[in-house]
Amino acid sequence: MVINTESIRSVFNNFKHLSEIDSYSELTSGHINDTFLIKTKGENDYVLQRINSFVFKDAKQLILNKALVSEFIQSKLKTSSLEGQNKHVLKFINTHKDQPFFEDAVGGFWNLSIYIKESKTFEKVENPEIAYEGGKLFGEFLNLTNGIDTNKIVSILPDFHEMSFRFQQFDDAFKNATPKRIELASSCIQQVAALKDEMHILQNLKNEGKIPLRITHNDTKISNALFDLNNKGLCVIDTDTVMIGIIHYDFGDAVRTICNTAYEDEVDLSKVFFNLEYYHQFTKGFLNKMHQQITLLDVQYLPLAAKTITFIMGLRMLTDFLNNDVYYKIAYKLHNLNRAKNQFKLVDSMSENFEAMKEVTLSEFKTYK
Repeated sequence: MVINTESIRSVFNNFKHLSEIDSYSELTSGHINDTFLIKTKGENDYVLQRINSFVFKDAKQLILNKALVSEFIQSKLKTSSLEGQNKHVLKFINTHKDQPFFEDAVGGFWNLSIYIKESKTFEKVENPEIAYEGGKLFGEFLNLTNGIDTNKIVSILPDFHEMSFRFQQFDDAFKNATPKRIELASSCIQQVAALKDEMHILQNLKNEGKIPLRITHNDTKISNALFDLNNKGLCVIDTDTVMIGIIHYDFGDAVRTICNTAYEDEVDLSKVFFNLEYYHQFTKGFLNKMHQQITLLDVQYLPLAAKTITFIMGLRMLTDFLNNDVYYKIAYKLHNLNRAKNQFKLVDSMSENFEAMKEVTLSEFKTYK
């Protein structure tokens, strides 16, 4: 389907929004779906999104998942005003057929949500206040989604955070990689081998039933948190990957992006360190919302979760580099390798701060006991 003014208008008008398009623009912060900001002549503006069916094979179910999650959260916020609800949870609009998705003529699936005005996102955290608010926001999301019937949520990306699956992908890529790429990635490959056993600890605990399963977000990078103009947390967005999982990976992925002193693409590794102060503030905010739902065992493994999910991201980037860059969008030849090196440097810095991370986490948890 060719995307132009006529097609955007046609898709938009299949939803029950009672508005007229004034203008639209593409939102390019995401890397997977096609997303557009629809400005209207009415009270609300909207976000129109076409799901990438190459990455998400069951795009229809993906939309059903996130609509269900949003409706569940709205039911817990029913004492708030409609305006308040629309600021603190994504509100999806149904089509004229009373479905949260529209399927176009070529099998593309679209969804429409109300745009949250006077909001902003961060690609990189610049002060501890944002870290604290981010912790509260992601903790509150997990708190509010607790109790959803997990049988109604379909896993869109099976094994998404499964370490054994990611290692199998890496092994396959390594076997088929060119000698040149293996040589360029040799230091990363050595680090992967050295950390293999430690990086399976959380998966083993999950498989043994020692860490409970529940609905999780699974993509809690800080750019998926909306803040108001006063830097207070508003809403968790980009719920495409809501699935059954463990809270540790949501905690860890947020830490990965909040506590890196550099951008994920930074090639000067001397700038890449783990910010312990931001970790402290994020953990404080997270436990403020989640302390009643988690056990001491859960808490003891939160620092390892940060290392583990950062390692997984580095491993995925390294795997894609060995596969000749077929998954992540790249801006230059060694982009994925540099991303992987960045993440593995962050893992090293976490290891250096690991005892302090554990002390901070337990100390914050004990304030509620």
